[in-house]
Amino acid sequence: MLPLEYFLFLQIILFLFITPGTPRVVIISYSMNYGIKSCIWTALGDVTANLIQGTLVIFVIGSFFLDNPNFLNTFKWIGILYLVYLAYDIYNSTPKNINSSAKNEKSIFSFFKDGFLVAGTSPKAWMFFPLIFPQFIDFNANYISQFLILITTYIVLDFLSLIGYAVLANKLIIWIKANPKVINTISACVLIIIAIIIAITQRY
Repeated sequence: MLPLEYFLFLQIILFLFITPGTPRVVIISYSMNYGIKSCIWTALGDVTANLIQGTLVIFVIGSFFLDNPNFLNTFKWIGILYLVYLAYDIYNSTPKNINSSAKNEKSIFSFFKDGFLVAGTSPKAWMFFPLIFPQFIDFNANYISQFLILITTYIVLDFLSLIGYAVLANKLIIWIKANPKVINTISACVLIIIAIIIAITQRY
């Protein structure tokens, strides 16, 4: 049996994934700087964090977030600091040469870690999973199977959308090669702006 309002759930998450958020800004920059293959690990880090978030909310500490807003506030500031760090790192990185076979300077673990931390410290994600995600589960029925359907749908579509952004961004690599600092500067500025908006608007 499909979870409650499954198709409404699909519409909501597709809108979230299409809207360029912090993970997608990072993916776009990494695609242009390091290539699509490296972005796979960043995307895997992102969806791994989402899997943990969804599991914790449904099976462990769902009501904890609502009763302890300071916990979300701590995540908010950790996320803001990490966004500032990523902005600095992206601004100082060098777009890859499309004719070069040189290895990436960042390790697989580093790509995975960046995706994991960006998603894991995202206030947007920590608001979605405790407040919206449980609304589509009927806890009077077999909620484990419903959870598996919802979280699998979320992870698969999120991963595909991230890779889609990476592929599209990589198509611009020839233009980026001629303008090597433009996308890095834009991406860094966007991350800083997102960090500022989160700091000002997110209240728990």
